[in-house]
Amino acid sequence: MKTVKTNLAPAAIGPYSQAKICGGLIFASGQIPVNPSTSEIEGTSIEEQTERVCKNVQALLSAAGSSMEKVIKTTCFLANMSDFSAFNNVYEKYFISCPARSCVAVKDIPKGVLVEIEVIAEQ
Repeated sequence: MKTVKTNLAPAAIGPYSQAKICGGLIFASGQIPVNPSTSEIEGTSIEEQTERVCKNVQALLSAAGSSMEKVIKTTCFLANMSDFSAFNNVYEKYFISCPARSCVAVKDIPKGVLVEIEVIAEQ
């Protein structure tokens, strides 16, 4: 098992890894819209925050030797299900391979953000 760590995606904000590689699969921790350069939340709208989250996922996968095209499964957390359509409009630009997906509304997301995405991908 290998631990993935990169400065191109937000650092873990707790006792966990950005991602782990095991058996040729990458298990990426949930990404929120933190700009890794500033450590600040980027964007106030669901569209802006989803863009940042997708860029973070992309950077993390790249550091692990993979890409968005190799994503098998995503789990998406929204603060408000009324953002579902706007979220999908951004999501579909990045996840063009249409991986399997769960998308749920949750009560709270760390740092009060609107969206979090975790992925499982091939290396």
